Amino acid sequence: MAVLPIRITGEPVLHTIAGPVVDFDAQLRTLVDDMFETMEAAPGVGLAAPQVGVGLRLFVYNWVDDDEVLWRGVAINPELWLAPIPAGEADEDEESEGCLSIPSERWALRRAPKVMLRATDIDKKVFEIEAGGWLARIFQHEYDHLDGTLYSDRLDHAQSKAVAKVIRKSGWGVPGQSWMPGEDDLEG
Repeated sequence: MAVLPIRITGEPVLHTIAGPVVDFDAQLRTLVDDMFETMEAAPGVGLAAPQVGVGLRLFVYNWVDDDEVLWRGVAINPELWLAPIPAGEADEDEESEGCLSIPSERWALRRAPKVMLRATDIDKKVFEIEAGGWLARIFQHEYDHLDGTLYSDRLDHAQSKAVAKVIRKSGWGVPGQSWMPGEDDLEG
């Protein structure tokens, strides 16, 4: 297994709709293993293939909920159904999220409180997970990556302007930017 560089906003693969996974082969297994290792080294709770420069519809996740239940897996060619997103302002304390492709930043974003994820695992078995709370947020965030959407694309106008300023000041927003978990300390 290997830790892979994580692409930063501006890299075209992050802003493009990912293609379906067709080949369930040794190369896919290696990619999934490398993505788990990269996510853990970052550290993160989810990582989509476009974030490591691969334009395929898959993401990995690893999160322990309040009941100490470990949610860990890979979602290949996922479908995601969302409950209605509640109206109102996002709560800065309860609804802030970050992204490994916009390192060190967190912004409040209102998301659907519940989702249904249907996907295929590495062994071609179809599964479904009904998720709420942070697991639902993780699934929405990673699924967005597969459609070429970063969470910053969903922010309200004022926050969108603020994140655009951070991206500009950091020299991001152009192709060729990445960081290496375990070597670069961009999350601090």
